[in-house]
Amino acid sequence: MLPTMVSPPPNLHVFRRDLAAAFRAAVRFGMHEGVCNHFSLGVDGNRTFLLNPHGVHFSRLRASNLALIDVEGRGLDGDESIHTAFYIHARIHLANPNARCILHAHPVHATAIASVEGGRLLPCHQNSLRFAGRVAYYDDYGGLVLDDAEGDRIAAALSTKSVIFMKNHGVIVTGPTVADALDDLYYLERAAQLQVVALSTGQPLALVPEAIAAETARQFAKLNPINAALHFDEIKRILDSEEPDYAN
Repeated sequence: MLPTMVSPPPNLHVFRRDLAAAFRAAVRFGMHEGVCNHFSLGVDGNRTFLLNPHGVHFSRLRASNLALIDVEGRGLDGDESIHTAFYIHARIHLANPNARCILHAHPVHATAIASVEGGRLLPCHQNSLRFAGRVAYYDDYGGLVLDDAEGDRIAAALSTKSVIFMKNHGVIVTGPTVADALDDLYYLERAAQLQVVALSTGQPLALVPEAIAAETARQFAKLNPINAALHFDEIKRILDSEEPDYAN
């Protein structure tokens, strides 16, 4: 067993609390699936990050039981039960310095889009437009991600985008903070839900022209950090009132 990290970042508990809040929020959003999805947050650049330990339900995760590991897979707080998700998170953290927070989940409607041939998020609603130019697609399902090679392929497909739809699998959303990534995950699923419901009518989608979609995305880019922080602050206030153990 490796020794406990000698000099943890002074704000490590804040990072732990914020990531724990994201897990609890995902349960409230209906975006958890067994104990198989995973979120991470870089705490020392992107070479050291927090990751949920294997086998703990999102609804029970607390700040104190998140595992602190490095990109080589070494536990830095004595926890050796590293999630197999390491191979996704470590490779994206290494490849994309802007991916400070990485959220991988299987939300129903976004995953439905990833599960149809040629599935794409289409500019049919305002919520979709916030993602214009920000979405990548990984169309080569390669089974469970159990090695660096598959993690590298996913990271390469994501490149500098902040969202990726993984065919036959799910989605990954990244951001510079937990607030940014969680807000995007929430609105990504809302946009996907609207698209799936609209298609179920059998009528053609009313697509927004590319130029308007691009301009709306630029407007969102200015507002999103502000609204994401406000959204996340409200989520934490709700958790502080109803599930205060998340911060322990």
